[in-house]
Amino acid sequence: MRLTAEFRQFRQVPRAWLLMLTLFLYGGGVGILAPMNAIYLQDQLGLSKGQIASIFSVSLLLNMLLTVGVGFISDRMRRKKTIPLTASLLCIAGLTIYMQAETFVPALIGMTLATAPSGMIMGQLFAMARQHFTARAPLIVEMSQLWLRSTYSAGFFTGLLIGANLYLIASFQGVLWGNLGGYAALLLLLLCFRETPAAAGELRKTAGGEPFSLLMLIALLLLSCADAIRGLYLPLVVHERFGSPELMSYLWSVQAVFELLFMTLAGYGAVRFGSKTVILASSFFALTAYLCYALSDRLPVFFLMQPLYSLFVSVLYGVAMGYVQRMFLHRTGFGASLYVFIAQTASLIGYLLPLVVEGVTPRIFFIPSALIVLSIALMTSVLLAQRRRNAGHAPGGLEA
Repeated sequence: MRLTAEFRQFRQVPRAWLLMLTLFLYGGGVGILAPMNAIYLQDQLGLSKGQIASIFSVSLLLNMLLTVGVGFISDRMRRKKTIPLTASLLCIAGLTIYMQAETFVPALIGMTLATAPSGMIMGQLFAMARQHFTARAPLIVEMSQLWLRSTYSAGFFTGLLIGANLYLIASFQGVLWGNLGGYAALLLLLLCFRETPAAAGELRKTAGGEPFSLLMLIALLLLSCADAIRGLYLPLVVHERFGSPELMSYLWSVQAVFELLFMTLAGYGAVRFGSKTVILASSFFALTAYLCYALSDRLPVFFLMQPLYSLFVSVLYGVAMGYVQRMFLHRTGFGASLYVFIAQTASLIGYLLPLVVEGVTPRIFFIPSALIVLSIALMTSVLLAQRRRNAGHAPGGLEA
């Protein structure tokens, strides 16, 4: 009943549907290309593992600088829409170069221009959404963020299926044109969206901020590192083992279907048990998946791991995003950009770590397994310290 009432309130917020459609189409555009990008660079352009990693790393490094820079200034801007609009135009220009690339340097230039501004899109879209719902429906701000993130996942899932079929029909060129269409749709919808000014959002503040925790941010960085390794190298491992590039799109689509269910459940679980507890619990599911990727050579096992992994991803992309934003509750632009920056930093580290393992081999997944174990240790120490503080402040307790 609570879910129904909150979702009804969500639908009644002006322009909420436009935000949902924007994130759906943006997710679709990203999903069309994401699982095949590394394979495209390897098979179509003939690049080595080191060249592929360097292209992703350079693109991410510039992306990180732009994201954190925009995060510092966006809260001073009364309207944030200009940032993702500009970024969309740059991404479209970069994709046109990337589509024509035949060697390493043009591919590097095109992908850098196509992906470097993308952190300015994701972070600022959610900053705009938090600002919009803070002003219009402050009681459902956190759930609205989760539903919007679920909408992005739904779009991503749709994009995966479209991408797999575009590859079968029109090879990699069809996939690239589909990705370009996603950015074009994002640009059009942003032009139609009327943003809620920052001053309106300041009238009614939401409660429920989180204390700053450097250890938790490091733990989230490690979790994101592990996920980044999987994001880049799982398609290569699956392609190496089983052939067929479209298999990865089907694998990720299975994961995305479950994300739609798990993200809402994870949100209510975080309300009841706390965000840190839910993040910690989900990490064990990721650890199980990584070990199965490393040790199993059967395709059905890979498919069976996807629902398990989707619970972890739902928490990492939904609950963890809200958790970081609430550390900076009154600086929505910075909080959203910081979460994206953490994910980008993790991706940069995650792309480089597997280079210590020769070739494309399942042994790569022992690296994210180790990162997950370290993250679990950090989060456990934070939760134990919190429990001791709570015991010390409890009636009859001793001050720590």
